[in-house]
Amino acid sequence: MARGYFLFILIFLQSVVAAQPKQEFRAVWIATVDNIDWPSKKGIPVDSQKAEFIRILDLHKSNGMNAVIMQVRPATDAFYPSPYEPWSEWLSGIQGKPPSPYYDPLEFMITETHNRGMEFHAWCNPYRADFSIGKASIAPSHITRLHPSWFLDYGGKKYFDPGNKEAQAFVVEVIRDMTVRYDVDAIHFDDYFYPYRIAGKEFPDSISYQQYKNGLTKDDWRRSNVDSVIVALSRMIKQTKPWVKFGISPFGVWRNSDQDPRGSNTKAGQTNYDDLYADILLWLQKDWIDYVAPQLYWEFGHKAAPYEVLIDWWSKHTYGKHCYIGLGIYRAGSSDAWKDSTLIPRQIELLRNTPNMQGMIFFSSKTFNKNPNGWNDSLRLHYFKEPALVPEMKWMPRKK
Repeated sequence: MARGYFLFILIFLQSVVAAQPKQEFRAVWIATVDNIDWPSKKGIPVDSQKAEFIRILDLHKSNGMNAVIMQVRPATDAFYPSPYEPWSEWLSGIQGKPPSPYYDPLEFMITETHNRGMEFHAWCNPYRADFSIGKASIAPSHITRLHPSWFLDYGGKKYFDPGNKEAQAFVVEVIRDMTVRYDVDAIHFDDYFYPYRIAGKEFPDSISYQQYKNGLTKDDWRRSNVDSVIVALSRMIKQTKPWVKFGISPFGVWRNSDQDPRGSNTKAGQTNYDDLYADILLWLQKDWIDYVAPQLYWEFGHKAAPYEVLIDWWSKHTYGKHCYIGLGIYRAGSSDAWKDSTLIPRQIELLRNTPNMQGMIFFSSKTFNKNPNGWNDSLRLHYFKEPALVPEMKWMPRKK
């Protein structure tokens, strides 16, 4: 009996390995905001910063990853010497203070990543400017000090007013500078366009709306504001370095089907289209972005947003662009569903058997330090045992 069981497991694992795709995007988000993943603390010595990053890269390389999504602009600040934004407080401990002894963290991270044959996607937050009003370190040179009228306070944080055209142009110029100066493989934006709604509190953009609405409803006007910055970024990237990819990682639900017949059979409390004013489908249809990475951080059978429902929905709405599913490994142990060691493996298997899926991204890096539910082992020994190339985007020119 035991011998037969182990023979069955061996055959099953061999079939899993044999079925591995030769091209598959396998990446990890590495968050710097609030020192989630790197560096482990504000102001640690430069040697320690470098050693920590190398350990992170080596861990993910050994797990079979072929890309990292590295957060380099978490709150209108910089993990590199920027002419527009101050050094991040999460690097040195004080916003505006450079590393000492001096080095360029972004250049260092790109070099180390490329040395391991991995892609480097520069992850930027579009509109968050002050992570914690009254508590965050804000340098005199920070844009909130120089142009306070560009910003709005909401939920204890400060955000660019997305309706302000000067603010939009500033964001595009910051990303242009990074794209020109650094050998990034992609520019990556996350889900924080308009902030997530707070019950009973309206985002305070009525003055901009009255000034710029051009006959639009407020919701349509807000969506047009986000569309404007996405198309401007897309054009800038393609004009500057046409081989650099542009990707967006949205919240996992575009719209619920009770709001729109094109939406998913879900009951999400907030959605991209109606709450974050991010019309992801439009951006895909218009060829403004090269990949979408929806954050499907839910389990199978979830009452509001089941994984299996959403992955099927996204597979039917990629419009020929790449789709990488965001997997919530950080949720390990948080509920009975996430204590199940087969959950992430089953999510990977469904992903691989769903059309129009080119890979996955895990949130976030530090969770792998604990090998939750043995998932590092599952990746190394089975699902990522064989290396994979980053899938080619046939519409993109080759890197120069």
